[in-house]
Amino acid sequence: MSVVLDTPVAVRRTAMDLLARREHGRAELTRKLRQRGASPEMIEHELDRLADEGLLSEARYLESYISSRARSGYGPSRIREELTQRGLPRGDVEQALRAADIDWQVQLADVWRRKFAGQLPGDPRERAKQTRFLVYRGFSMERVGRLLSGRSLDD
Repeated sequence: MSVVLDTPVAVRRTAMDLLARREHGRAELTRKLRQRGASPEMIEHELDRLADEGLLSEARYLESYISSRARSGYGPSRIREELTQRGLPRGDVEQALRAADIDWQVQLADVWRRKFAGQLPGDPRERAKQTRFLVYRGFSMERVGRLLSGRSLDD
């Protein structure tokens, strides 16, 4: 059931349908509407209207995305990179990460406990394995090093 997006009403309706499912960034919404065949002029006009009406908000999208990815066990570096790849300005991403009010050290410890059952590495090979996993998840080497040396554990 493919809808042709050849009128402003169709573009707006499709954009609102996408926004009703979850928050979207402007760049992401633009890409999805273009894939559905809408013209760039109509997309820009309708997205401007949605933003003016408060239905499209980059700040809300950033907050929602950061919260969701943090709950899924990802750290600030990974989240920052994902948002930058989605076309969001680096400054806005940095500001949203600071405003997220997430204790990344607690987040890191939680991810580590879930993945490695709270067992500090016993040898260099295990330490490298845990470090690789946690850095891939988006936590800094400094934080991971503190955690795996046992200095940041509250236990």
